[in-house]
Amino acid sequence: MIIFGTRGYLYQLAVLTMVCGWCGNPAAHTLRKRVTKFTLFFVPLFPFSTKYATQCTFCGGERQIPKEQADQLLAQAQGGQDGNPYGAAQQQQPGYAPPGGQNPYQR
Repeated sequence: MIIFGTRGYLYQLAVLTMVCGWCGNPAAHTLRKRVTKFTLFFVPLFPFSTKYATQCTFCGGERQIPKEQADQLLAQAQGGQDGNPYGAAQQQQPGYAPPGGQNPYQR
């Protein structure tokens, strides 16, 4: 008797701040990678499916994205990790609107 099947693995790659396509709010989105592997006698042998998705932490809306876009978002997330949690462009405290600029959280 041979026992075979599949098993799914979910990896969280990054957390990005983006405007959600579902609810329209600027919120954190998790970039996730789902890998499905073939198993033989409950031992995972090789992956046969890999999918990428972003999920809004505000509304829970999820969107499948291609690998190329996931790689771009991952590079963008890793590029912003210079010790400043608000990114390289914003050097002030959260909620500070530079003169002449518009604060995205105010209408």
